[in-house]
Amino acid sequence: MSIFHKLYNTIQDAAYVWRQEMKQVLKDEGVLIFCIIVPIVYPLLYSWIYNNEVVHEVPVVVVDQSHSQLSRQFIRMCDASPDVKVVSYAGNIEEAKSLVSRQVAKGIYLIPSDFAAHVNRMEQGVISVYCDMSLMLTYKAIYQTSVVVSQAMGAEIQKKVSGNYTDLEDLITTRPLDFADVPIFNPAGGYGNFIIPAVLMLILQQTLVLGIGLAAGTARERNRFEDLVPIHKCYGGIYRIVGGKAMCYLMIYIFMAAWLTIIVPRLFSFLTLIHWQDLLLLMIPYLLACVFFGMTVSCLVRYRENVMLIMVFVSVPLLFLSGVSWPQSSIPGAWQGISWLFPSTFGIRAFVRMNTLGGTISDVLPEVRCLWIQVAAYFGAACLVYGHQLRLSRRHAQERLIYLRRKREVRQHLKQLHSRKDPQKS
Repeated sequence: MSIFHKLYNTIQDAAYVWRQEMKQVLKDEGVLIFCIIVPIVYPLLYSWIYNNEVVHEVPVVVVDQSHSQLSRQFIRMCDASPDVKVVSYAGNIEEAKSLVSRQVAKGIYLIPSDFAAHVNRMEQGVISVYCDMSLMLTYKAIYQTSVVVSQAMGAEIQKKVSGNYTDLEDLITTRPLDFADVPIFNPAGGYGNFIIPAVLMLILQQTLVLGIGLAAGTARERNRFEDLVPIHKCYGGIYRIVGGKAMCYLMIYIFMAAWLTIIVPRLFSFLTLIHWQDLLLLMIPYLLACVFFGMTVSCLVRYRENVMLIMVFVSVPLLFLSGVSWPQSSIPGAWQGISWLFPSTFGIRAFVRMNTLGGTISDVLPEVRCLWIQVAAYFGAACLVYGHQLRLSRRHAQERLIYLRRKREVRQHLKQLHSRKDPQKS
């Protein structure tokens, strides 16, 4: 047999494996949900939640013990800001804390009785700010609003007492050292632009691994001996099996990746700085690494439910370990080593740097190299585990064949015995 004929047979067998795997994906409701429906619907839900980007109108309660013009001016300026909304007034701090504990308000502005007196005597006036630290976004809005308003009121007081004659002198008096606040990469300061890119890449990995694991569990349930590889002439080679299965999921997730990384961010007007050429160079190794990783994990899990439990359990830790929601330098070394086992770690880091920070493929070459290393490593691991599964299937088939042959021989032997006894009885 020529090498071209062997190659043709290998491609033909891999195509058969691909067709069977694609049929299983479309027929199995669980696999269909996790491989197609969830990647389409879940990003829309997640992006819609964070579509507002910035927290506005955070409710606060005011304890105004001063009842002066300055205290009322402070309250009006805070209430006029887009981030804070005064929802109630309290007579004392205990009443205000009660409103915060009942979540009527998220923070407290306490203006003491001697506030105006201190300011009028050219002394420092103090306003106490109490914030609910259980949600950092509300704390940021309440605290920063009070800082901005106090700085503005302080500048006006400095102008009145300075005795300046020109606007330039007032400007130098109030702001002797000026600065320009220029936000880059995330000009809106939105939480969606910060977290959504990482979540989208994690969704690709988790749904892909879940789909492959569920398909493997279904294959085991349908087999007499709970083998992963069926007995068929087209399943006679490791590379044919691994290549055919990988091609099935890769073809599906090329479209899922385009939907999650290109279409969804544009639907919700999230920041997108990545070029499609760089995205393609990143997604090829990332999807391949996820596919082979999922195939390796699926061989180690016997039942469908176990895959769901494992992947749901590790979803949130993987987001933290990627170094996006928590600084990478602050992650313990042991956990960083564990994070290197997952393709999402390098995929998220590279995608965020290119999508949010405007980097190119040359800026994320270390992450891309690590992904290609994972592709090679998990491809080898998938070949090893599927080779083991293929040997198990063949052994079980041989044992079954031996059992049937022995059973047939026993039946033939019993028939012979009966045929010998019957003439004697007659």
